[in-house]
Amino acid sequence: MNSGFANSVGILGAGQLGRMLALAGYPLGNRFTFLDTTGTPSAGIGEVIVDPENQRLAEFLAKVDVVTYEFEHLPVQLVREIEQHKPVYPSSRAIEVCQNRVEEKTLFDRLGIPTPAYRVVESAEQLEAAARELGCPVVAKSVTEGYDGKGQAVLKQPEQAADAWSAIGHTQLVVEAFVDFVREVSMIAVRGRDGEVVFYPMAENQHVDGILRYSVAPLPDLDASVQQTADSYIRALLDELDYVGVLALELFQTRDGSLLANEMAPRVHNSGHWTMDGAVTSQFENHLRAIQGLPLGDTQAIAPTCMINVIGREGDNAAILALGNTHLHRYDKAEREGRKLAHVNILAPNHAELLEKVRACSALLPEAPHPALSFSIKQ
Repeated sequence: MNSGFANSVGILGAGQLGRMLALAGYPLGNRFTFLDTTGTPSAGIGEVIVDPENQRLAEFLAKVDVVTYEFEHLPVQLVREIEQHKPVYPSSRAIEVCQNRVEEKTLFDRLGIPTPAYRVVESAEQLEAAARELGCPVVAKSVTEGYDGKGQAVLKQPEQAADAWSAIGHTQLVVEAFVDFVREVSMIAVRGRDGEVVFYPMAENQHVDGILRYSVAPLPDLDASVQQTADSYIRALLDELDYVGVLALELFQTRDGSLLANEMAPRVHNSGHWTMDGAVTSQFENHLRAIQGLPLGDTQAIAPTCMINVIGREGDNAAILALGNTHLHRYDKAEREGRKLAHVNILAPNHAELLEKVRACSALLPEAPHPALSFSIKQ
């Protein structure tokens, strides 16, 4: 290393998040080597070592100075093994917690971070009892391996427990009470090796079928005290885990303004893609700064920004680019139902104009739902 820079960064996983990390790191002089354990890499950038049988780890380690990851569903033992040879940020402890919803909930409880009421169940009978106790509707989630709406089921009545248990197919589930929330929001923060923490403005998120569709930041109607509360929650997690890098925390905002934590992700996050064009320093550059021991960049928003995910099928890209101050980020991936293919970042001088541009852009995307964002009703 030279002057705090790791010339070669290793990334576990080789999808679009790794691709965007590399694009942010090349101006810093970084080189990137990806270790793909799935056999289906899509990064399309840097050097990719495809290793589903875990036979090429030594080759990967020889090429990198520091290691990070773009996907937390990795074998924890693999990450621990890498930690014996090279610095890994965030640590295997963060992966271990985020892979297990029970451990995650326990950590939230211990740090005083409020969550929706929940129960842990280990049979269809226990699931039915939890649904009766919490009051339907409830959502049942696999303790491990669930993301983008996978491994989940909504029970509208307790009698659906047996079918839900069978459909999810796991031996342990977390059952959560539904929350009467105003909107879904997320916090993204970055912690450096020296413990410095910086926070991005909170984003509002709209999900459809468990997949993020829209993220908007900053929010025009967000009380400063709510942002400060979210900052304190995520700082507690960062410090407790001695975390280095970007951490995302998804939350529900209720009608009285309070926040309930849903889940966290130990990596750069889809709801932070707006920062690529809408913030002084993107989440991707700040993650690379953090893991290399460099000063963290300014997280201030440049202008009201909305990120739109392109799912399943691409739209009229030329027409999208014709919209003013609109930025298209494609992932070089083939079209497939439910697949994240790209995202669009739209900037505007105010939120009213932003919403108009978001609607115009959505009309050019075949799979985009009508934006239903809470700030829109306050214009």
